[in-house]
Amino acid sequence: MLSEYKMKLPEVSLDHADGRARAVLEKAKAQVGFIPNMYSRMVNSPGLLDTYLNGYNAFREESGFTPAEQELIFLVISRENGCEYCVSAHSTLADMKAGLAPSVTDAVRDGTRIEDPKLAALAKFTATMFDTRGLPSQGAVEEFLTAGYSERHVLDIVLALSVKTLSNYANHLFHTPVDKMFAGRTWQQK
Repeated sequence: MLSEYKMKLPEVSLDHADGRARAVLEKAKAQVGFIPNMYSRMVNSPGLLDTYLNGYNAFREESGFTPAEQELIFLVISRENGCEYCVSAHSTLADMKAGLAPSVTDAVRDGTRIEDPKLAALAKFTATMFDTRGLPSQGAVEEFLTAGYSERHVLDIVLALSVKTLSNYANHLFHTPVDKMFAGRTWQQK
């Protein structure tokens, strides 16, 4: 899903950035090893990219979710938001780094059933938090907790929603092209 309006702000490379933008891009490169297309656009607002990087890192380091669960959460949110870039990127990360079964990644991408009951509960609750704008029913929370998660996990899903909203919305506005390394898992909303 792309915005009808396409941002005209330029892509900013580390070589051509200065001041705060350069510092944030250096931080980004240190975190992920390269500057993704998404970052080179988001840095037009250094505070936007810096907030994203801080929240993303906090979620990765402190959430208590496994890497596979983290990718599942990011995939669900990105799919719900219709972010072609982030679904493609997180599908690749799920395949290459997180240990999320391709059948689970594909189920999220295709909007089909996840066989693993705990991961299915996580995906369902993440979508519920998205759909209800953070106003889940008592029953939805209890079902999530019964699946083996905690109230702390509920808050960490809020963090993931916040982080993905920043990147998903920026990608919608910029029509961010998928990086070559993610191209094998390119996704488009049906």
